[in-house]
Amino acid sequence: MVSATTKPAGETAADTIAVGLFEGESIAHDVDGATLQGLVDAGEARSRFKHLALAHAQGRRWLIAGLGERGRFGPERARVAAAVVHDRAKELGSRALAWELPHDVDDAVAAALVEGSELAAYDFDRYKSASRGGEDGEGEGIESLTVSAHHDVGPAVEAAAILAEAQNAARELQDTPANDMTPTRLAERARELADGLEGVEVEVEGREGILARGMGAFAAVAQGTYQEPALITLRYQGPDASGPRLGYVGKAVTFDSGGISIKPAAKMQEMKFDMSGGAAVLESVGAIARLRLPVSLVAVVGATENLPSGRSVKPGDIVRAASGTTIEINNTDAEGRLVLADCLHHALGQGAERLVDLATLTGAIVVALGSTHAGLMSNDDAWADRVQAAAERSGEALWRLPLHEEYADMVKGQYADLNNAPEGRKAASITAAEFLHRFVGDTPWAHVDIAGVAWDLGRPYAAKGGSGFGVRLLVELARGLSG
Repeated sequence: MVSATTKPAGETAADTIAVGLFEGESIAHDVDGATLQGLVDAGEARSRFKHLALAHAQGRRWLIAGLGERGRFGPERARVAAAVVHDRAKELGSRALAWELPHDVDDAVAAALVEGSELAAYDFDRYKSASRGGEDGEGEGIESLTVSAHHDVGPAVEAAAILAEAQNAARELQDTPANDMTPTRLAERARELADGLEGVEVEVEGREGILARGMGAFAAVAQGTYQEPALITLRYQGPDASGPRLGYVGKAVTFDSGGISIKPAAKMQEMKFDMSGGAAVLESVGAIARLRLPVSLVAVVGATENLPSGRSVKPGDIVRAASGTTIEINNTDAEGRLVLADCLHHALGQGAERLVDLATLTGAIVVALGSTHAGLMSNDDAWADRVQAAAERSGEALWRLPLHEEYADMVKGQYADLNNAPEGRKAASITAAEFLHRFVGDTPWAHVDIAGVAWDLGRPYAAKGGSGFGVRLLVELARGLSG
């Protein structure tokens, strides 16, 4: 449970209270039974970012959290600080945590404290034995979070709780193993969202529907698996919706072996995360609907496995996408762009006027940007600026890479219009984007390659496993367009 209050944190039911300390500043107040400032003066409590000191008073725990320099403290640092505090409070056995919002910070910090706390609370333990933890309490956690502030931060806190819940839901989809997280299960999740949320509709089409739509690129990836693929289309019409119709497109390869061009065995188990873009798109729609944002949105998720079998697509095959474009399959492990090509075309057919696709598309983006930024490529500067601004507000960082005619030339085919994997390794992330560029025409479009940030993000609020990256970005983009 997450809530906000204008009462002092000491008047809440919290058993643990977090108090932030900026460099060069003092504790705003003391409490009966403990001198918090005394801990600072003695050097036990410090302002160094992420440093924690513990005191006991009034039957509660007081955690003094170092926040570093005030000028450097913003929402992302707040998320990190909140996660560090959450983990320490949980270790101490806390069940009810309250944050005293530091003086003179904006509501975005209050929201980030909630996000960092709730994301840190995520624990994927569905497949662990029920007896794990025994009598030591392992697996128990904090049941309530309160943000105490001098002004009403309720709306910001409520929205942040919705965002964090959606991001954690995406992480659960990501972390679920591929034998359970099939395309059919993803489609079931889309139906659950539509059934439970006002303004959301869903349509799911299987292999026959994909073929009937002429989606030869998507169908080629799906033909090697015996699992039923799913073309998932979610539509959301917000109250008093205005502005251009948004189109969100997500790659959801629920397991990617590479197909005939099979991947090395090392870390292949991580390829259950190749559906991360689709997971983020699905759960962002859920959050947008819960927030009742006044936007019109169509979301398309292409879900399939990519496996080798006697019926798999082969290197050298030529397929025809729904747009009529022919494609040489030079590498069956460059499958995500094939799925997205048909899904982008489908989103345009559903009336999308602004497009964003989210995909774990290339290993090259990991080499270029690591786990700090996702890659952004776009055919429209104004739209790219809107997406970039949403990324900055959401704390999900993007770095824009260029498109260019010379890169576009690299994806031209010898025997067909395009090839899906140019020879050599030059500009691999950009040429993948140039491939997709061919399927969006002049519609403003942004491609976000999340291969480096989708899992094992390495931040205190999402260190290991699925990160849910993209949920906050897509929601913030919709919020920004809604006025």
